[in-house]
Amino acid sequence: MKLIKLDAIDSTNDFLKSLASQDELDNFTVVTAENQTKGKGQMGSKWQSESGKNLIMSALVKDFLYDNEKVFNLSIIISLAVIEALKTLHIPQLCIKWPNDIMSYNKKIGGILIENTLKSDGRIVSVVGIGLNVNQTNFDHLPHASSLSVICKTQFDKNVFPFLIVEKIKEKIEFWETHSVDFRKEYFNSLFRKGVPMPFKNLSPKTSGDNFMGIIQGVSSVGKIQILLEDDSVSEFDIKEVQMLY
Repeated sequence: MKLIKLDAIDSTNDFLKSLASQDELDNFTVVTAENQTKGKGQMGSKWQSESGKNLIMSALVKDFLYDNEKVFNLSIIISLAVIEALKTLHIPQLCIKWPNDIMSYNKKIGGILIENTLKSDGRIVSVVGIGLNVNQTNFDHLPHASSLSVICKTQFDKNVFPFLIVEKIKEKIEFWETHSVDFRKEYFNSLFRKGVPMPFKNLSPKTSGDNFMGIIQGVSSVGKIQILLEDDSVSEFDIKEVQMLY
């Protein structure tokens, strides 16, 4: 694994995307940074992190995706790989908040942002951004956030995480390809608040702001969440169309 360590950068994802466009980088090249000034989350949100305390990394993944309809497969692999890496460190009560937030108990400890580029030859090259709250302890105004340090009441060596996570990503990809088995069932079984009634907010333009009760029933092949509604119908929502309230 080629590792590029930076002190500060606007975005490790943007930096790695730029490198990948100019050079034939090795698969699983990783960029880490102590500080990120323009970290990105899902739907254009900002990822905020105290300098030097957390894991900020981006990994190049290529030669896995060849079909736009299957890009969610990589999200499944990355989410489960992060969960498995954290389990080796005995982090408790891990789960995935759809589509790929990493949770411990009911607190968000990590986020994933995957950006895909379609090459002229049809290949899809992915830059996988992973932010993990490791040793940060101050989460003022972030009631749903926490860190490994707060949860486990100890400090962690954040330098071990890129190696642990990339190793799990490689294992998952190899197993998916060589055994022709996907991890959709494992992903669904790892979902936060699946199968229980809970409130959601509808973010679609026509009904924006309306709250409703529903039960997470599954996730479609393209990554849409499937929610059982009170009238016993099942509706699918994209990430920009619904917000989980908890």
